[in-house]
Amino acid sequence: MPSRLERACAERGLKMTGQRRIIARVLSESADHPDVEEVYRRASAIDTGISLATVYRSMRLFEEIGIIQRHDFGDGRARYEEARGDHHHHLIDIETGEVVEFQDPDLEAAVTRIARHLGFDMIGQRLEIFGRRIQRKGPETA
Repeated sequence: MPSRLERACAERGLKMTGQRRIIARVLSESADHPDVEEVYRRASAIDTGISLATVYRSMRLFEEIGIIQRHDFGDGRARYEEARGDHHHHLIDIETGEVVEFQDPDLEAAVTRIARHLGFDMIGQRLEIFGRRIQRKGPETA
């Protein structure tokens, strides 16, 4: 059964080679926000004939046709996720690189209210929060 990204490629008329299918599948199955090297590592575990250059070209093509989004989370490497259409934000753990996606209706309302207050109709927004996990003290250390 084709992955979501494979179907999105087909809907846009993109020719799907076997290697593109594998790369699309790897991205569809990703629960994280992998960089190109990680996509390559996962794809080459499935097909050792996939080159890093093929992954780079495929990622660029997928981004151009709008089925993946590229993010810069400040760690010096582009990270990717499937363009799902839902609006969400990212919280990035600066120590581990973990990316936590979240939605918050109160935040959306506040941003819209701020834009209106400043005389703007908001057409889009993106929020990336950087932080580190709070170390909770257990009862024995309190």
